[in-house]
Amino acid sequence: MRKLWIITTETYLRQIKSWSFVALVLAPFVMLGLSLGIGYFSSTAGEDSDRIAVIADQPVRQQFIHQHKADVKTSVTTVAAAKKAVRAETITGYLILKSGPQQVTATYHGGQSLATDLKNKVDTFLMQQQQRLNLSNANLSTAQLQALQQEPRLKQIVHKKTGSAKLVRLISFWIMVFMVYMILITYSSITASEIASEKGTKIMEIIFSSTTASKYFLGKIFGVLLVILTHLLIYMVGGWASFLIASRLSITKAIVADNQVLIGKVLHNLLSINLLFLFLGVILYTILSAFSGALVAKAEDASKAAQPAIYLSMIAFFATIPFQNNADALTVKILSYVPFFSSYFMPLRIIDDNANVWVIGGSLLLLLASILLLLRYVGGIYEGLMLQTDDTSFWQRFRRGVKYQ
Repeated sequence: MRKLWIITTETYLRQIKSWSFVALVLAPFVMLGLSLGIGYFSSTAGEDSDRIAVIADQPVRQQFIHQHKADVKTSVTTVAAAKKAVRAETITGYLILKSGPQQVTATYHGGQSLATDLKNKVDTFLMQQQQRLNLSNANLSTAQLQALQQEPRLKQIVHKKTGSAKLVRLISFWIMVFMVYMILITYSSITASEIASEKGTKIMEIIFSSTTASKYFLGKIFGVLLVILTHLLIYMVGGWASFLIASRLSITKAIVADNQVLIGKVLHNLLSINLLFLFLGVILYTILSAFSGALVAKAEDASKAAQPAIYLSMIAFFATIPFQNNADALTVKILSYVPFFSSYFMPLRIIDDNANVWVIGGSLLLLLASILLLLRYVGGIYEGLMLQTDDTSFWQRFRRGVKYQ
C-alpha cells in the first residue's frame, strides 16, 4: 500500500506543479476577469458621454430624473451649460421639456439621434405626462377617474416542459456536456502522454522489479484522478466566488438579481448526481487513455496515444446534440446505460426528469462495474504492454501483452 501511495503522490505532484495545469485551471478565470474588467471600464468610461441633460421646470425634471437617473447628467441644468457640455463631449445632447396647458412637448438637441432605448423612455415619459394633463383638463368625476384607472390582469400558466423550465434544461444540458467533453479531452491526453512517455524505457524494468505492474498502473490512475478532483474543486470554489463577485458588481448585479431563480435551478442540476456521472465517466476514459498510452510502439508516439479515447468522447458528445430536446427518445434511453456514453446521456435524462432512482442506480452500477473490470484487465496486462520495445503493429502488441499476462 505504501508503494501505491508513493506512485500516486509522485504522479499527482508532478502534474499539478506543471505550467500546463496552472494555465488550464486559470485560463477560464483570467478570461472571465478580462471580460468583466473590459465591460466595467468601458461602461465607466462612457458613463457621462452617453448621458443627456434635461432642461425643464423643476417638477417635470425631477420626475424624469427619478425614472431615468442613469441616463441623465444631473449637474447640467441650463441650456447654456448643456451646449457647453455637448461641445466638450461630456454629454451626447440635451432635452428641453415643456408642459403647456393643453400639451406636453419635448425638443432634443444633439450631434446624433437619441439611442433607441432612450428614445423609448422619453416617449413613455411624455405619454404619461400627457395623460395626466388630459385627465386634469377633462374635469372627470371620481367614479369616471376610477373607471379610467382600471388595469388589465395577466395570469400566467407555465407548463413544466416549456418556458423557463425548458431554458433551465437547455442551459444545464450544454454546461454539463461541455464540462464532460472538455475534461475528458484534456485528461485523456494528459493520461495517455503520462503513460506513453515511459514506454520502452529501462526504468520501467527496475520499477516492475520492485513493485507489481498492476499496483504501478493503479498509482498512475489514482494520481491523475486526484489531479482531476483538484481541478473540479478549484472550479467549484472559483465559480462560487465569481458568482458572489458578479452579484455585487454594478455591471452584473442587475443581471444576477433578475435571473436568481434560473441560476439556482441550473446550479441544482449541475451540483447533483450528474456530477458523479461526470467523475465516473472521467475515470473510465482515463483508464482507456492509459491503456492506449501503453499500446503505442515508443515514447515518441505519445502525442497519438490519446486518439482512441478522444475520438470516442467526440462521438458521444456529438451524439447527444440531436437529443437535447428529446430525452424520451429510445436511443437516449439505451445509450444512458452504455458505459462510455452514459456520462453524457444519463445526465440529459436526469435534467429532463425522465429517469427514476432505479434507472439512475442501474446506470451507475453498470458504469462502476465497467470501471472495475477495465482496471483489473488493463492492470493485468500492463507489464506486458509497457515492456515491449518492438515497432510492431497495434494488434501484435496487444496480443503479446495479453499472452504476457
